[in-house]
Order: sequence, then structure tokens, then C-alpha cells
Amino acid sequence: MSFFPGPDSPDVLRERRWPPPLTPLSTVRLFKEQPEATQLRVLVELLEASRDTEWGRKYGFADIARAADPRSAYRERVPVHDYEAFRKDVDRMRRGEEDITWPGSMKHFAVSSGTASAGKLIPLSVEMLNRNRRFSLAAALSYFDSTTDPSFFFGRLLSIPGRIEGDPEVPGVHVGEVSGLQFLFAPWSVKHLLQAVPEEILFMPHWESKLDAIVEHTLDMDVRAIAMVPSWAVVLLRKLMTAYEERHGVRASHVHDIWPNLKVFFSGGVALSSYRGLIEQQVGAPIDFVESYGASEGFISFQDDQTRGDMLLHLDNGVYFEFAPLDEPARRLAVGEVETGVRYSIYVSTCSGLWAYPVGDVVRFTSIDPYRIEVVGRTSEMLDKFGEAVYGDEARAAIEKACVETGARLKDYHVVPVEASSDAMPGHEWLVEFAHPPRDLDEFSQVIDVYLSTVNRHYVIRREAGAFQPPRIVSLPSGTFLRWLEASRDRVGGQTKVPRMREDREFADAILRISGNNT
Repeated sequence: MSFFPGPDSPDVLRERRWPPPLTPLSTVRLFKEQPEATQLRVLVELLEASRDTEWGRKYGFADIARAADPRSAYRERVPVHDYEAFRKDVDRMRRGEEDITWPGSMKHFAVSSGTASAGKLIPLSVEMLNRNRRFSLAAALSYFDSTTDPSFFFGRLLSIPGRIEGDPEVPGVHVGEVSGLQFLFAPWSVKHLLQAVPEEILFMPHWESKLDAIVEHTLDMDVRAIAMVPSWAVVLLRKLMTAYEERHGVRASHVHDIWPNLKVFFSGGVALSSYRGLIEQQVGAPIDFVESYGASEGFISFQDDQTRGDMLLHLDNGVYFEFAPLDEPARRLAVGEVETGVRYSIYVSTCSGLWAYPVGDVVRFTSIDPYRIEVVGRTSEMLDKFGEAVYGDEARAAIEKACVETGARLKDYHVVPVEASSDAMPGHEWLVEFAHPPRDLDEFSQVIDVYLSTVNRHYVIRREAGAFQPPRIVSLPSGTFLRWLEASRDRVGGQTKVPRMREDREFADAILRISGNNT
């Protein structure tokens, strides 16, 4: 029995308005062949579908859709809208008002940040949830198409969604993490034939207790695929090996000893690169990884080629994309106007009624035939307090290189500025929780320092001038970040993340207090 109405319930069926797409793989092949035409069609369909909503009438969506160049007309007439521009209308949609930014009512809201009461709630239409379901199928089918190995279907999929709950003030409305809301729309065959864990466990409110229950339930199953946030997979797999020894009295050196047919890890939520090596070490046997990039606002890209680390931009998922170069933030470019190697912030217009909305991520195109991207950070993920301009992707690459060169394995990290003092110049403090510590912390710091000096001219100028100190590495006790998340969040779930960078020390000082390190 399901705790929530599924995608085939009468209420959901009545709300379907978006035109049915082709099969997932046919859709992918078509937008790869016709990327610009596909995105233009998506924009026009979005405008036409919303022409009679409040926002459609306000901005003249019908006229924009009929313009000679709808892309140019759209960016001229529809400005960028951050969350505050949507907040009051989101509150109205949550109370049941209809036809505001998208036709009909909204009954699903993803908590993008903060809490359900005071944070950002992203409306998700049934159309978008169905589109995202097809996106996930496209990612999985692309993988199986490339491997031609059907063995996965003879085992179990361990998919771990985030928490969702009914809105106590508005019956029938559900609020929570996008992965949890998306699970409601998973295909029947996946939920009832492949999924390893029943809903009464998957939707347990306490995250660590849920992981324990999942381990107990799946310990003797034939799990062949995992789909979850990689940072939480590290915790789950460690618990799995401990539980196996307790139940069977035999030490499991690797996950492969418990799940010998585990073949693929579907990753999303945070960058896989920081965790891939550790997961591979825990599994102890070859395993494939399929990374996807899905935000609360829409599912955006997925890894369609196991030989590459970048991801294919999905151009037909009910999302119209615009890209703004970081050094020209007022310039909004469409597919066909972007270049490789340039950092762009993303704006999306979606079949959930978001219009020119900033996702908050920074991407770089690695290819434009087809369009492939890599996520290189957040628009707010940069440390520039002292003119050093260190981006999130540079910091991530630096710490990964330091792990490789010093024999360390990483669990999580958080980087903050250090103010100048009477006897020291300013710099960065790296709070790091290791799965396996480096052989020497000073060497670890030096590798980071040398790497950043190589790739970032702002950083190296300050280092060479003696105006910036080397990275200060603080090794945290195991479990520190989890204890901090549990203490600082109303709830900890599958998509709860440790912020990588922050220009104030609010989080860092709280983490240090929890760790017992007040230096």
C-alpha cells in the first residue's frame, strides 16, 4: 500500500496537460540531432500553455510565442526572477489558488533550501514530475543500451528517496525533498518489482534510523543497483558491512562480499567526484557510475557515456535554458549561443511555472555537438573575501588531488576565510573529515596550495606577494559533519548537503565547537 497518491490516481490524471513525449531514448536522439529547434519548441510550448495564467497575461506570453524570434522576445520582455519574486505567488499556490504561473493547481513542493515554513519551496507540477520520471528512465536506458547487459533486471534496485510529508495546513499538498516527491511518480514496475525497500521504511522520518532499517532489510538481498546521493552512500555501505558481521559472525571486507552482483551506482545530489574513489574502495569490485544533475527546479543533465565524466544536457524535459556568463551576468544566452570552456550561471523556465529563474549553479560546456556540461560550482560558491576568487570547482579539484598524492580518502569538507591577525596574513581554513587521513597534513596543505597557485592567477599573485597564507587544514573526528547537520537542520535527509564554501564563519565555528576543536 502506498502512503501517498501515485501518478495514476484520478486527481493526478485530471491535472495532466503537457503533451506526451516520445519514448525516452527517442527523445534523447531527437534533441541531440536538433538541439536549437528542440529548445525553441519547448519555449513556445511553455508560453502557449501558460498564456492565460496571471503571469502569462502580465508578460504577454501569447505575443512572445508568436514573435519572429521568440527567444529574443522572451529575454527582452521577461526579466530574471529570483525566489523572492515568486515567494508570495508560491504561498498562494500552496493554499490552492490556480492559474498563477502555470495552469491549474500545484500539490507538490520541493524544499530547495531552508525549512518548509521559511525556506524556498519550488512548485512541481504533475507535468514536471512526469517529465522527470522519463528523464530518469532515459538515464537508466542509456546506460543499459550502452552495456547491453540485462542482468540488472534479475536483482533489486536500492533507491533511497528523501523525506516528504503532507502539508498540515493544506490537505492533499505534499512538501519535501525532490527525490521523495519524484519517488511517488516512479513507474509501478520499479516500485513493486525492482525496489528493494518498502515505503514504510523509505519514508521513515529520522534519516539515520532509516539507513539502519534499510541495511537490516537488504542485508541478504541480491542488490544489483543503487540510486542515491553519494555522500550518504558512504555511510550506508559502512553500516552494511558492520551489520553483516554482526548478523553472520563473518567479517565483510567489501560490499562485494555481501552484494556480489552489485553493478551500477546512479548518483545525484552532490558531485560524484569527491566520493567515487571511496565508494569504489568500499565496494571492492568494478562498478559503473551514472551521474545525473537534477535540481529542485528540474532535471537537467545525465551521464550517457561511461568513458566521459561530463553529462549530456537534456534539452526536452519541459525546461527552457538560458545561460549567463559569470563576467556578463546581464547577458542571457540560449543553446546555439554558448561556447565551451566558459563558466555560465543557469536560468530556467519550466512546465512548473518558473520563468527565467536562477538555479544557482555554475556550469561549463565541454561540448556543443552534442551539448555536454559539467557542474563547476554554485553562483554563491566562491571565496573572494581577499581578492583570491577561488571557485568551488577549483577547491574540489585541489582537495581531490591532495587526497590522491597523500594517500587520503575524503568524506566531506568545508572551506572558510581566515582573517589577518597581528602575526599572520589572511588565508583559508579547510575543515576536513577523512575516511582515511593523509600521511602528512602539511603535505596535504602543500598540494592544495600548489594546485590553486597553478590554476588561479588571483590566488597565486597573493601567495607570491606574501599577502596570503598557505591553506590551514583542520582534520575533524569521524561523524562531525553528521552531528552538525543533525544539530543545525530541522531534518536530515538524502539531499542534505554540507556547504562547501562560505565567506562567513557561522557554520565553520559551529562545526569546530561540535568537533571539540576551538582553535
